[in-house]
Amino acid sequence: MTGPLVFDVNETLLDLRALDPVFERLFGDADARGDWFRQVLLSAMTVTLTGRYEDFSTVGAAALTMVAERRGVSLSSSDRQQVADGMRRLPPHPDVPAALARLHDEGCRLVALTNSPGGVMREQLTNAGIRRYFSDLLSVEDARALKPARVVYETAARRLDTAPGELTMIAAHGWDLAGAMTAGWRTAFIARPGQVLEPLFPRPEIVGADLTEVANALLA
Repeated sequence: MTGPLVFDVNETLLDLRALDPVFERLFGDADARGDWFRQVLLSAMTVTLTGRYEDFSTVGAAALTMVAERRGVSLSSSDRQQVADGMRRLPPHPDVPAALARLHDEGCRLVALTNSPGGVMREQLTNAGIRRYFSDLLSVEDARALKPARVVYETAARRLDTAPGELTMIAAHGWDLAGAMTAGWRTAFIARPGQVLEPLFPRPEIVGADLTEVANALLA
């Protein structure tokens, strides 16, 4: 595929399972991490559908409050900071560094597009050791909306000065790819554990078990 390759960050490139020990300490149950991130996504889509904008860190903090209330757990400010700090120090999935390096060395233009605030994204990619592969770092802050709102992808296309049909969104979330499709982008799905495609939308042009497989298909 030609044109910029645009990557989601959380869960697509970075492994949220690294937060499991934090949630084990706070809730006595590592599965609370999954409950929390599902609530983050639900809350993000709720504010987006109602025409509001809240930055992703604020949404994440609100979701943490909701999970704590459901589970009858009282969280201190220090507890909450552990989660916020952990999000900035997520490791990449094992397949990510080598696959990004290969795409970069083959001359592909790599772009990050995330719901995270710009400052958080820069910390995340730097701490994960993969910042150097990206020519552009785009946050939804520019669009004042959260993915999968169509305006996010339209704003990114303008920022990249690229026609939508020349852009490829690469993500582990079917909803993210659905938003990109709606904006006229090409798509590639990384089937991370527990992630499945959205059956109400067309199948992405590329589907792979990890970024290695997706990179092979992109470069074929």
